[in-house]
Amino acid sequence: MPAHMEIDHLDLVVSDLDRALGFYHGLLAPLGWVRASEIVGERGERVVYLGRHGEAGSISLRAAQSEGDPDRYAIGLHHLAIGVSSRAVVDERAAWLRSVGAKIESGPAEFLYTPGYYAVFFLDPDGFRLEVATARD
Repeated sequence: MPAHMEIDHLDLVVSDLDRALGFYHGLLAPLGWVRASEIVGERGERVVYLGRHGEAGSISLRAAQSEGDPDRYAIGLHHLAIGVSSRAVVDERAAWLRSVGAKIESGPAEFLYTPGYYAVFFLDPDGFRLEVATARD
């Protein structure tokens, strides 16, 4: 039987690292994602990892080195879902998204994926599709 495994990190390539860091810090810090660490990537680029203290898993951001726009229906990432503890947190993050002018695609609303599934789908500054969701309360 394999040992317990989890996703360690997910790297996102962005067009403007400082803009992306501002957006992701604003989105994630209220959810406890306050740990930030940096490395130098394999091409000498700055890579910033955002995570929660004492917990595995992080989202990292690095500046693009090639041209192209995100396309969630091409090979690659369709969307990234961030789980939260309640509908109130989904609603609060949706309010923050509206306050910073982020494009909300749908929600907050209940979706039929599983009973009680409640989420908001939105785009980051580069057009990556993200989701904040819960199946609680």
